[in-house]
Amino acid sequence: MDRAHDVVVIGAGQAGLSAAFHLRRLGSDFVVLDHDLGPGGAWQHRWPSLTLSTVNGLHDLPGLPFADVIEASDDQVLASDAVPRYYAEYEKRFELPVERPVDVRCVCERDGSLAIETDHGTFTARGLVNATGTWERPFVPHVRGAELFAGRQLHTRDYRTADEFAGQHVVVVGGGISAVQLLDEISRVTSTTWVTRREPVWREETFTPELGRRAVAIVEDRVRRGLPPGSVVSVTGLPVTPALRAARERGVMERHPMFSEITAEGIRWPDGSVRHADVILWCTGFRSALDHLAPLRLRGPGGGITMDARLATRVASDPRIHLLGYGPSASTVGANRAGRAAAQELVRLLEQASPPPKR
Repeated sequence: MDRAHDVVVIGAGQAGLSAAFHLRRLGSDFVVLDHDLGPGGAWQHRWPSLTLSTVNGLHDLPGLPFADVIEASDDQVLASDAVPRYYAEYEKRFELPVERPVDVRCVCERDGSLAIETDHGTFTARGLVNATGTWERPFVPHVRGAELFAGRQLHTRDYRTADEFAGQHVVVVGGGISAVQLLDEISRVTSTTWVTRREPVWREETFTPELGRRAVAIVEDRVRRGLPPGSVVSVTGLPVTPALRAARERGVMERHPMFSEITAEGIRWPDGSVRHADVILWCTGFRSALDHLAPLRLRGPGGGITMDARLATRVASDPRIHLLGYGPSASTVGANRAGRAAAQELVRLLEQASPPPKR
């Protein structure tokens, strides 16, 4: 039999837990469906070298400071260990109704409600908070000859440790924060080549709230116009940490333009120059994991989803649906604010609407 709730939250990462916290405070009837085996969201799958001292941005969930759970002075603890412990305590402390592992297969319209079909049956809801993030949708651009490459190709999400590349030449592709962090690590044990589509912009100054607000505003403007969100790093630039400054002094951060072809032995640029490669590491980002929403036909002609409401979390064509982690809420601090706004707006909408007919 179907299980009916006022709101279903899909995903128990930062955004999903934030929304759940506020839904609980507002007295909503809701459930959180998470496909992972345990708490932690995408953080539990991060590479071992990502510690609390190297992670780019980690913010408290509402109502429970991170330092109350994890010893703040131990900045060398693995992010893949610390954050799941924090999330687990958060779920327990606020008695959030998280069910896992539950795989959501699709969401569709049924008799005026939203039907969330899963491997544990069907849930029906009057409102939906989708907080599935991007970790499940790694993006690798299509490059001619990729299938011919005799070496190894992997994505950021597949990375574990630099030591496995010792003695091999690694081409790191991408201009984001993960790309330069992994480039620095790998270059300590073997030779590397760094390739990006655009010239990277380095940020020597401290990240300021003003810079953050400007980046969020640009992304928000795009989703309000129905365009794909775009990259926040293109606005904020790459922060120059002491580790990256040392890597630049070692000559590691010499950037090359994007190659046009992959050969069996390596890569080739448009001018015919070549470089041998044993490994190509695609640090080329992720896309929003929204395939399960395809039956609702939310995307416009350009591939984006038009968003509205206060923090641009609500789907303009269907106010019952809020997307967290899409657009301006695709950060830990943005997810917190978006979770609160989505919960408040959904509860207000459902209070104004007539209750569903009893079956």
